[in-house]
Amino acid sequence: MARAYLSLGSNVEPRRHLRAALQELQQRFGELAVSPAYRSRSVGFDGPDFVNLAVGLETELSPEALNAWLHALEDRHGRRRDVPRYSDRTLDVDIVLYDDLVRQGEGHLEIPRKELKHAFVLRPIADIAPDLPHPVDGRTMAALWAAFPADSEPLTPEPL
Repeated sequence: MARAYLSLGSNVEPRRHLRAALQELQQRFGELAVSPAYRSRSVGFDGPDFVNLAVGLETELSPEALNAWLHALEDRHGRRRDVPRYSDRTLDVDIVLYDDLVRQGEGHLEIPRKELKHAFVLRPIADIAPDLPHPVDGRTMAALWAAFPADSEPLTPEPL
C-alpha cells in the first residue's frame, strides 16, 4: 500500500462537487484524511474563486492507475477536457505526493505536483500531513508552509 496526497478543487458548484468526490473517494479507498477547505482566487485565468482541499489516502493502485481513476472521477462530475487547461472546473483532482516518488507521466502525471508551490495546494496538505517531507526539497510540509509568503495568495476558510 502507498500513501497518496491529493488536491481537490472546484469553482463550479464547489460544495456539491467536492462533497460528491469525497464520498466516492471514501467508498473506493476507505478512511481518508481530509483537510479544511479554502477559498482562493483562480490561478492562470480570470474566473470565479476556487474552493480547494487535500485528501490523504492509502492505495494499492500505481500512480498511473490512480491518476486514471481520478480522471474518471472528474469526468463523472462533468469535467470538460475540450476547453483551455486554465478554465472553470466542476472538479479537479490531482495526485500531489505519492510516497516519496518523483515521477512524470501521461495524463499530466507529475509527482510531486508543481502546484505545491501555491497556497491552495500547500496549506491543505500541511494541515493534514505537517511532518511529511517533500521528496525533493526535504523540508516538511509544515516548514514549507511556514516559509510561504501567505499574503501573496490569500486563503479564506470555507465550510463544506
